[in-house]
Amino acid sequence: QVQLVESGGGLVQPGGSLRLSCAASGSIVRIYAMGWYRQAPGMQREMVATITSGGSTNYADSVKGRFTISRDNAKNTVYLQMNSLKPEDTAVYYCNARLTTYSRPYNSYDYWGQGTQVTVSS
Repeated sequence: QVQLVESGGGLVQPGGSLRLSCAASGSIVRIYAMGWYRQAPGMQREMVATITSGGSTNYADSVKGRFTISRDNAKNTVYLQMNSLKPEDTAVYYCNARLTTYSRPYNSYDYWGQGTQVTVSS
């Protein structure tokens, strides 16, 4: 059993900042990539930022220079620092982790958090 628990969402004014956290727990053997995705009403889920176990990062063009993804491998936790937030950043943000478990140690699978709402509005 694996759980990804997100925190840090909320309501913020345009230009403000928020920091999202996501902690993975359970029978985890190894976590490979972790990332953040978001889904706005009526839209498809999209990648926001990803980070490998070695620290290589990838960002959506829309958030480059404003968002920073990081991770603490010892804590199985990934963070998303969001600065200069815009109304178009409003969405439910989902944490993702590709990992192996003790019950399935030879293949990695994607796991998702429950989502946290981020609303950017004045």
